[in-house]
This record gives sequence, structure tokens and C-alpha cells, in this order.
Amino acid sequence: MLLTVFCAPRDRSETTFALDVSPELELRDFLALCELESGIPAGEIQIIYAEQPLQDPTRALGNYGLKDGDVLVLRQAERLRAPPQPTVPGLPRIDFSSIAVPGTSSGQNRNRPQQAQRPSTTQPPPPQATTSPGSGVSPQGLDNPALLRDMLLANPHELSLLKERNPPLAEALLSGDLERFTKVLMEQQQDRARRDQERIKLLTADPFDLDAQAKIEEEIRQHNIEENMTIAMEEAPESFGQVVMLYINCKVNGHPVKAFVDSGAQMTIMSQACAERCNIMRLVDRRWAGIAKGVGTQKIIGRVHLAQVQIEGDFLPCSFSILEDQPMDMLLGLDMLKRHQCSIDLKKNVLLIGTTGTETRFLPEAELPECARLAYGPEGREEPRPDEIADRELAEAIQRSVQDSGKMHDM
Repeated sequence: MLLTVFCAPRDRSETTFALDVSPELELRDFLALCELESGIPAGEIQIIYAEQPLQDPTRALGNYGLKDGDVLVLRQAERLRAPPQPTVPGLPRIDFSSIAVPGTSSGQNRNRPQQAQRPSTTQPPPPQATTSPGSGVSPQGLDNPALLRDMLLANPHELSLLKERNPPLAEALLSGDLERFTKVLMEQQQDRARRDQERIKLLTADPFDLDAQAKIEEEIRQHNIEENMTIAMEEAPESFGQVVMLYINCKVNGHPVKAFVDSGAQMTIMSQACAERCNIMRLVDRRWAGIAKGVGTQKIIGRVHLAQVQIEGDFLPCSFSILEDQPMDMLLGLDMLKRHQCSIDLKKNVLLIGTTGTETRFLPEAELPECARLAYGPEGREEPRPDEIADRELAEAIQRSVQDSGKMHDM
């Protein structure tokens, strides 16, 4: 059954939340759920239904007459103070609460919920920790970077979320340097506190000030962007992934080439290095030299008017524009695709040649040229890690040792 709880805390604003519980649930378990939702200790929670407080903690909710759709009132009871102890003239007032009992600790005695508060005249209450905006200490326990680091490293799910939403902090965490992690954490907390201060200034600024209005507008825009990204990460996380480009295996003049299929390119192009490997530079007509414009600009050396491209068992005529500085070997443009009525079938992951009916599969990332891989692109090349270098050197040393031992046996 669904119960609506109207929460009236003692020092906070009123809130409302709903709980879907079973009629057989006992009141004490229901109080624990209310403690999680409201943040009020279960010992201070008083549930009122039909203007009557619910007293028996072992009684089921259904036995109280609760049914689906009922509304309960959660009231925070006042803390009870211990009655003053009678004093005898001439005897000193001694505080025995600081004496540790064998088998227990003073910290445990202080944390007992049944312990009554001592009168303020005997001993002043301990000062509560306050958080200054620039201190970087938060009430969630972030003032202990070592503890936070251990918690994140022990939780793979939280660590993956940290990599997605806070890469700088995740990088500092995985570096293993506690000082670096603490520095990044404190800087981010101070930056968050500074933004909170600016937000407070905006709320208290003159509403007719143009600069304040512009900052408020930017704040709203950034909030909408963050909310949109959060919804996208929850509802469509696949939109944040990267896909590999479409490549096929083919042969040009008998030489194997990995060709990039790009239906958005107007013409089929080939790099100068690939043309030299395929021995067709002698056919380049330099009268067709020019500049290729797209995302960037590149120099066109010339054009090969006719060459033979082999895809699977089909031999297709094709023309190429030769580019001087091109990272990919070959690009099949729209001129080639339309001439041979090619279709890109992403469901089957194949390129269908309409004039012959031949299908050729698109290459997986492992078979792509190095410049087209996601992790090893020309601008995202990863440097080998020290452990990888050590493993490679060890493998090479073992291989040399095996070769040397083989030579000695032959002798």
C-alpha cells in the first residue's frame, strides 16, 4: 500500500514523501524507513494517524487500520533532558561520564541514544564543526581524503561514475598519489564554495541590475545544460559512446588497401603514399591539381582517371584524386558509390554492391588502420605505460635468450 507522509521537522522546512510498504510491516521498521527519507533519528519520530499517535513498535501497520492512500503525519519529538540531580550541600559535583568502563569505550558511551544530555552548568557542550566556504570541508565526510579515496577504490561502480563525470579527480585518484588527490579534491570543493557564494550574491543583488540579470540567465542556462546531460546519461548512455568508421578490404592494382567508405565525400581520393605503393603515380594527370576543401584544406596533386579496384571477387573501374598529405590510404566517395549503386547495410554490417549483388563486411576496430582506431588516433595516441614497456622488454629478452640457446645447440 502507498502511504503519504507529511514530515514536520523541528528545525527544517516541512516536506512530503511517499512510501510503498506492506500492511504486515511493523511500526519500528516503518520508522527506520522514515528515518532514511527524512533524516530524523528514529528515536525522535512520532507517527500520527487520525489524530492518534502510533505507540506499539511491534504492531503491524495494517492492525492500526492503515490502508492504501492514507496520509500520516511525522512529528519530531523534543529531546528529553535528564532531571536535575538533587545536590547535597558540602559535597562536590563529580562527573562520572568520562570514566571508561572495562570492555567499553568512551566513544561508544557518548554515542548511545539512551544517554541523557548533561546539564549545561556541569560541562559545556562540545563545539560543533563548522564549514567555511573556503575550507573545502563538507559535512559528507569529504574532509578525510584518504577515507574517500579508499571508498572509491573499493567501489567499482562509483569509480566508473567518477571517470565519466569528474575525469580530473578520477585521474588524480588512479595516480596513487594521496597529496595530488587531496589537492584536486580541495580545489574542486573551494571552487564549488566560490560558486555558491556567487549564487548567493546573485540572489541578493538588485533585480533590475543588467549585469545581475545576465549572470542569472547564464546560471539558468548552465543548470539546464547539466540537467539535460544528466537525463541523457541516464536515459541514453549509448549517445556518449564513440563508433568506429566504416572500412572495407579491397585491392588496387593487386595491392591490398583498407578503404574508408564515406557517403558524404563528393569524390574518391587516395593518398600519395598509397598511390606510390600501388604503382599508379605514373598515371596521375597533374592538370587536375587543386585544393580539396572540407573540414580542412589539402593539396590535390592530380587525378588518376581510371584504375581497377577489386572488392571481394568483383573488379570495378574507379577514378582517384591524389592528395599530397592524407593520413588514410583511400576513401570511397559518393561518385564511386553511386556509379556502382552501393548500399550501406548497418543491420548486416556490410557494403552491398548493387550492380553485382556482392557483399563485403565492414572491418572491426582491431582490423582498422592505426589512424582510424579510437584509442590510437593521430591526436589521441596513447603513450605505452611503464608496465607495458617492462613486459615488452622482458619478452624481447626471453626471445633473444631462446635464440641464443638455439644457436649454441646448433654449434
